[in-house]
Amino acid sequence: MSGNTLGHLFAVTTFGESHGPAIGCVIDGCPPGLPLSVDDLQPDLDRRKPGTSRHVTQRKEDDVVEILSGVFEGVTTGTPIGLLIRNTDQRSKDYGNIVDTFRPGHADYTYWMKYGQRDYRGGGRSSARLTAPIVAAGAVAKKWLASRYGVTVRGYCSQIGEVMIPFESHDEVNTNPFFAPLKDASPKLAELENYMDALRKSGDSCGAKIYVEAVGVPVGWGEPVFDRMDADIAHAMMGLNAVKGVEIGAGFTSVTQKGTEHSDEIRDGKFASNNAGGVLGGISTGQAITVNIAIKPTSSMRLDRETIDKAGNAVTINTHGRHDPCVGIRATPIAEALLALVLIDHALRHRAQNGDVIIETPAVL
Repeated sequence: MSGNTLGHLFAVTTFGESHGPAIGCVIDGCPPGLPLSVDDLQPDLDRRKPGTSRHVTQRKEDDVVEILSGVFEGVTTGTPIGLLIRNTDQRSKDYGNIVDTFRPGHADYTYWMKYGQRDYRGGGRSSARLTAPIVAAGAVAKKWLASRYGVTVRGYCSQIGEVMIPFESHDEVNTNPFFAPLKDASPKLAELENYMDALRKSGDSCGAKIYVEAVGVPVGWGEPVFDRMDADIAHAMMGLNAVKGVEIGAGFTSVTQKGTEHSDEIRDGKFASNNAGGVLGGISTGQAITVNIAIKPTSSMRLDRETIDKAGNAVTINTHGRHDPCVGIRATPIAEALLALVLIDHALRHRAQNGDVIIETPAVL
């Protein structure tokens, strides 16, 4: 199996399966001299881990990360960084009824047809469990970007199912189980609680929309043709389980905009708008890089669904076990990590080729 690595100069290769003994990644290309410990990585893993509320899977994983290599005396050495997260709460027996059956909406059928075999336990390699190492690697990227360039990467959930979530504040995103940008007393939180309780009781699932941005990105990162900044962001985000749509800036709204509305004019040394989402011609503009992703409804549900088995026989299946009724609820830290990984890779590539370029013209804000 190929296709397990993201990035060029800052390359992250993940390994493991949902119900194997451990999952993890190897980070190749992290610059030396970055102070790094598990305390830098664990907070984001704690944000992503399962079992944090009644609205997500009740699989209990502490997701404690171990740094196996690449750090000596508290700083990165420039050698590959090995990160390991042990699986401790697998319940493989929950998947006994799908050994020979393909779950609708899952990768069961395609994996079987491509490889002739599959790890059916929790989805194996195709499980969202494999996003944990990505979050850990993203935390490394976030710290380097913040310390070297002052870049902040942050996100929130802007919609769960039919419920639109208005933006109120970034400050409360990590204080509620939905990663919603709502103040503590917002009545919208109660609406989300009731919506998810009813959904879970019904046995069905829903999708979500996640917004993520990077603030403080310098002008000039990215390439103008195939390795465009926005193209690489879309590539990374589509690598996240269950993502079915990616928007940069105005995204699909640009279809209905006039050119006079969409083009970001420069007035008095500043961009008047940011419909481009911080990227023009594949290169960062210095504005916030803004991304929206659409996450499909969870395919594992307790309701009967029609499918086939390996022999091609028609069967009815419902999925037992512990599953997120909305996988998008825990996706915010993952989307942040993926954006940070794309940014650090382009930062290093820009520094390697264009580090000596000096432009006297003042930068547009």
